Amino acid sequence: MKIAIVSGKSEGPTEVNAFDNALSDAGIGDVNLIKVSSMLEKNTEIIELPKLKAGAMVNCVLSTISSNNKGDTITACVAAAIGDNLGCVVESSGVNISNEENRKKALEMVKYMMGKRNEKINQMIVEDSTHTVENIGSVVASVVYIKDEILE
Repeated sequence: MKIAIVSGKSEGPTEVNAFDNALSDAGIGDVNLIKVSSMLEKNTEIIELPKLKAGAMVNCVLSTISSNNKGDTITACVAAAIGDNLGCVVESSGVNISNEENRKKALEMVKYMMGKRNEKINQMIVEDSTHTVENIGSVVASVVYIKDEILE
């Protein structure tokens, strides 16, 4: 299994447009995202996001938050841990919490999930995006599951 971990942030005239712009900023704005739960296969490889086919159906774990309150700080985060037998992914987001606090929360959750499965963590990665809202803003962080059929 291969995954790419991406994040993005943007503004827009509506929350939907801000969200779409944040997805585009993350490199996943031209595909159909299918939210999945949080499990990875053993030996999962983390790669750079390849060029995806426009309109492809793409599995992902997605953290997102939007706000139309000027001055809000919004943050979205994903954390992935990979062990010998499996891996886990968590997402976390918040308004007016520090980026560090959100990352800490995600790390605690993924460590807990791996511990519940008695799985030693061999590799861990955290990706996040933070934005101070100017008008209407959105942030995303995502673990994208890469399959050959979604590649351009």
